[in-house]
Amino acid sequence: MIKRRQLIASAGALAASSLAGPALAQPDRLLKVLVGFPAGVSIDVVSRIVADKLGEELKRTVIIDNRAGAGGRLAADVLKSAAPDGNTVMVTPIVVPVLAPMVFSKLNYDPKKDFAPVVRLCDFGFALAVSPQTPARTLKEYVAWIKANPQNASFGSPAAGSLPHFFGEMIGSALGVDMIHVPFNGGSALQAAVLGNHVPAGIDVVMEWEQNAKAGKVKVLATSGETRSAMLPDVPSFKEQGYADIVGKGWFAMYAPARTPAAEIDQINRAVNKVLARPDVRERFASLGLDVGGGSAAELQRTMDADTQRWGPVVKKSGFRAS
Repeated sequence: MIKRRQLIASAGALAASSLAGPALAQPDRLLKVLVGFPAGVSIDVVSRIVADKLGEELKRTVIIDNRAGAGGRLAADVLKSAAPDGNTVMVTPIVVPVLAPMVFSKLNYDPKKDFAPVVRLCDFGFALAVSPQTPARTLKEYVAWIKANPQNASFGSPAAGSLPHFFGEMIGSALGVDMIHVPFNGGSALQAAVLGNHVPAGIDVVMEWEQNAKAGKVKVLATSGETRSAMLPDVPSFKEQGYADIVGKGWFAMYAPARTPAAEIDQINRAVNKVLARPDVRERFASLGLDVGGGSAAELQRTMDADTQRWGPVVKKSGFRAS
């Protein structure tokens, strides 16, 4: 949003500080949680788990408002235009505030100017899986195979411009192989393509591979975390197998409109951290293959800054630009 003149901004700050106490004391205010994806997908499920308990902590009614479209950017546009009064927040993946500014030449929002970080909800890792017909059964064998057969150095991802897409680019750079990206329309289409050997390898979040991996329908060669995934504990990480540079994760986080009073953000942040500390919530997250997040708004900002530095060179090297 365009910054107001200094005099108006000062007056607005005074008004906000004078109203912060009464506003926070109103227990019947509605808190709307924007989610830029359809009901039932993982980020919606996570948002509902948190929202259900968040209402109890805040003594407020909390509702989910699904604004699906444009890969989460539609909800971001809605958040940008929302009043900065502590009554609207958005839960979004790393793609919207970090990757989208790198791949789109024009966005309707600027995450640095239009969003105020609140809290990181959870983290999740990625995995490289190969089809049953692929001869490699270990990462070492896979690397040797694609180097000897460059025509097979292709991998699928759920979408062009997604974090799995760029994680594949990171793998290619670390291995010294020109990996060919094949985008699919979502995780289900990618799974079918790998199972059917239409693409020799695929990269997606760990939870998407769990069922087929445990059934022996695909072979997961490595995961992206600093340590092994609790969901696939028998699969070593890239780092464990000697590739220290192949480490990455995604996350879901909560944001408020820019210029939301710090007292409002702090109150929601504290309440979300209490929700994330609940054993039942932690168990639900673990069942979804998610690591519980939490922390301060400042920590979320530092995570964003670090990931911008980490993924920026990868995106640039890939040459990918969204249409």
